[in-house]
Amino acid sequence: MDLKHTQPASAAAQALGWIDEATRAVSPPLHNSTTFIRDEDNQYRTGRAYIRADNPSYDQAEALLNHFEHGAGAMLFSSGMAAATAVFMALKPGDHVVAPQVMYWGLRNWLKTFATEWGLKIDFVDAGDSAAIARAVQPGKTKLVWIETPANQTWVVTDIAAAAQVAHAAGARLAVDSTVGTPVLTQPIALGADIVMHAATKYLNGHSDVLAGALVTATDDDFWKRLKAIRHDMGAVCGSFEAWLLLRGMRTLYVRVPAACRNAEKIAAHFAKHPRVEAVLYPGLAGDPFHAVAAQQMSGGFGGMLSIRVKGGETAAVAVAAKVKLWKRATSLGGVESLIEHRASVEGASSPAPADMLRLSAGIEDAGDLIADLEQALGG
Repeated sequence: MDLKHTQPASAAAQALGWIDEATRAVSPPLHNSTTFIRDEDNQYRTGRAYIRADNPSYDQAEALLNHFEHGAGAMLFSSGMAAATAVFMALKPGDHVVAPQVMYWGLRNWLKTFATEWGLKIDFVDAGDSAAIARAVQPGKTKLVWIETPANQTWVVTDIAAAAQVAHAAGARLAVDSTVGTPVLTQPIALGADIVMHAATKYLNGHSDVLAGALVTATDDDFWKRLKAIRHDMGAVCGSFEAWLLLRGMRTLYVRVPAACRNAEKIAAHFAKHPRVEAVLYPGLAGDPFHAVAAQQMSGGFGGMLSIRVKGGETAAVAVAAKVKLWKRATSLGGVESLIEHRASVEGASSPAPADMLRLSAGIEDAGDLIADLEQALGG
């Protein structure tokens, strides 16, 4: 059976069914060579010359991710930031960009500093409002609309199809950071996106032991070729071992993500009306302002990320994080272990995170244990 025609969970578990012909090994091989032999006539008929562009350890991971996203090509990068910034660096000074107000803070800071100093013109908008995106787009000048959905860390959900329509009508591309959505829950290319970005460190890998990023394209066009050149020329490449670990992580993606979603949904529902919680931010709640659009474009769950706003302000929120036993106080998200973090403290004065908010990455532990730990930390 051709695994490309099976359900995604089957293709993931068997990594498209590729078998190393030299050894017949079930586990994919790891290639560490940095250079490859030329033919006698000085050609490279294997298609490989040097590891920076031709790493065979990338092949299976990129093919599997491309399969997940129904793309025309995929590329691994050294980090999510390397993948994301490559998209903006493929533009030219003077190009106009529309980006969300709520997004990963590291990329937002890079856009406000380096990208702006380099010459990009960037407008930050409320990406939860399709009309706001439409108002910000400048036909003929806007070259890229960048959205992140659900957006870190208040989980704003952007209507991808509506954003794609606006971007394309203006002659721009739509790029979607789908790190939290994952291919399990959201299919941006099917909704009109031109580029999909993943901070692969998070859900794609899922074990908090790999730094990697990835891009997937809807079309193998000149822009994609420019992105390939940027990765090659700037050396923003993933290591062989990291690519191997990432492939291992993606093989359990369709088991881990649904489990994290179920836990997040149970936690959100439990604390939605808790006497010590001001609000729960999670698009899976029926009362969440983004529930309708999330239900429209997410399938199988609403993600493993949520945030809670603790009554009593910053002091109370930090105190709750200090008292957890099972949850781990740590940065990042998308791993099998549950993490909790007071983002306002981490990001500093420029953070858009409310001071009373804790960001939660639900792992795959028992939901009852996770809820009980938060209850005791809240003093319930």
